[in-house]
Amino acid sequence: MALYTNDSRDRVRDAVDFAELVSTRTELRRSGPSRMEGLCPFHDERTPSFGIDPMQKVYHCFGCGASGDLFTFVQETEGVDFREALELLAERYGVELQREKEDPREQERRMRRERLLELLKRTAGYYERFLWESSEAERAREYLLGRGLSEETLREFKVGYSPSAWDRVLNASRRGGWQNREVYDAGLAQRSQGGKIYDRFRARIMFPLCDTRGRVLGFGARAMSDGRGPKYLNTSDNELYHKGRHVYGADLARAHAARAGSVILCEGYTDVIALHQAGMRNAVGLMGTALTDDQVGELGRMAQTVLLALDADSAGQEAMLRASGLAAKRNLELRVVPLPEGADPAELIQREGPEAVTAAVERSVPFVRFRVERVLANGDHSTPEGQDRMIEELRPVFAQLGEGAMRMELMRMASSRLAVPDRVFEQRLTAAPATAAPSGRGSGGARRADEGERNGSGGGSAQGNGSATRRPKALSGREDAERAFLALCIASPEDGAPMLASVEIEEDFSSEPLRRAARHLAAGDLHEPLAPAPGEDLDADPELQRLLAELVVESGRESVAKPAKLEAQRLQLELARYDRQIQRARGQQSGEVSTLAGKRAEVKRQFDRAYGRVLEETGEREL
Repeated sequence: MALYTNDSRDRVRDAVDFAELVSTRTELRRSGPSRMEGLCPFHDERTPSFGIDPMQKVYHCFGCGASGDLFTFVQETEGVDFREALELLAERYGVELQREKEDPREQERRMRRERLLELLKRTAGYYERFLWESSEAERAREYLLGRGLSEETLREFKVGYSPSAWDRVLNASRRGGWQNREVYDAGLAQRSQGGKIYDRFRARIMFPLCDTRGRVLGFGARAMSDGRGPKYLNTSDNELYHKGRHVYGADLARAHAARAGSVILCEGYTDVIALHQAGMRNAVGLMGTALTDDQVGELGRMAQTVLLALDADSAGQEAMLRASGLAAKRNLELRVVPLPEGADPAELIQREGPEAVTAAVERSVPFVRFRVERVLANGDHSTPEGQDRMIEELRPVFAQLGEGAMRMELMRMASSRLAVPDRVFEQRLTAAPATAAPSGRGSGGARRADEGERNGSGGGSAQGNGSATRRPKALSGREDAERAFLALCIASPEDGAPMLASVEIEEDFSSEPLRRAARHLAAGDLHEPLAPAPGEDLDADPELQRLLAELVVESGRESVAKPAKLEAQRLQLELARYDRQIQRARGQQSGEVSTLAGKRAEVKRQFDRAYGRVLEETGEREL
């Protein structure tokens, strides 16, 4: 894998507006001289515990423990590795990256991939021009515009049209310097049984399929005439495009979904385009595939809540059932948008206007409610056997649903629809299940979808890769004091440096990570707390990097200079040290106890004086 120079990494770091970057994921507000805070984008919370230092460009959540710098933030939120995070930021902020020397074979693979991506980008532009400029594409233009889609919105999605000729793209690519093999490997050509190569897409509306960076990886193509093969034809899996890894429109919807806290999932390309045009810019599409775990992962990186706006037919409902099982593994909140039977979002907008879909989205219900209503709607209410089958299907749903208002409401609804008293219905739900598997259409699929299902109505964290959602252990009072002292040293570097030099690191800090942090800060420059100290390889200690990020974010709450508070915090560490020494001396029945107690009393008097100055200067009653 090619590596970029350290200078490139530093130039990217300097160019990034970290507050602006994080604001695409959560709303921030100023909470200190060099600190901003907001709701954590890595776990569900109502009170902000997530903070950033916009100058040092680090973040930390005091609720879930997520911590890191601007590169880590992109890795966790976008689900990419460091190299991809660096490339994303360089592209966004206009920084040209310089590469280190790389293995010749790796360089060859990289250059080949870049050529294929450039070919796909060029071809998408060609299809788009052909749609709007050629007479052959007139029928396609009429179809798209007739669905209520504007030229402006279609151009934003780079929608195009492929000519009916057998070799138009192939010949144009050759003239541009690409070989037949490259055109074939990019998925733009295919071979006949006789070995002849020709354009794969002909006389079709072309929907570019992009990654989250907006790079064209392949195409979805809709035929305009019968007898031209399948109605929809996608790029086959190849080294760039893998069916089931992406969702349509993610590059355009990503930032909007992060700000909205939700992403709308629908089925068709035109559904996504119509929703964006109607103002629902957080919409993405399935691209004609069954929902996969990779796609759910991509949805989870976009937002915590997924709104399913899938067709109300059996295929759409089965897709929702599959989505529930996959979303449960990632603790995503899943809601269902009620659509009229037989209508997709694009048709509903065209028929009743954007307000109709907006209203449907606002009426979205937790998946668990949809699940209960579906069982009750499809079951046989006329016989006791039919009621038994419905109760068997509802049993795992209610078993996963915790106590609360949602459970009580759904219990009342189900018992009413089944004409069974509430108490009797609950008894039948909690009774031992029947030994025979219930029969009836859809019951097997329902059971599969319920495996691993949570209640579907609550929040939860969107699990990222790495340590973004690691829950921090509870800190002792001693550790709190030690962290507070180091944070104050960072906040007031002029006073902090001599204070830090005066402490006994091995005695005054309770854990090895905190001792490493203290040694790092004492050996380095407190004005640059995240920079490596002389002779230190900070990249080799990710635990220390996370701890330093937390301390920097915490330091942002403090004013630039509070010497009395810093002195009081240092004396608190010294008091704790004497307490431990006295305890050891007593255990050893040493005669040093009285001497140590006298020294502690003097430190306590110094602490009281310093604490009094803190009250006078700041009015704070807690250190």
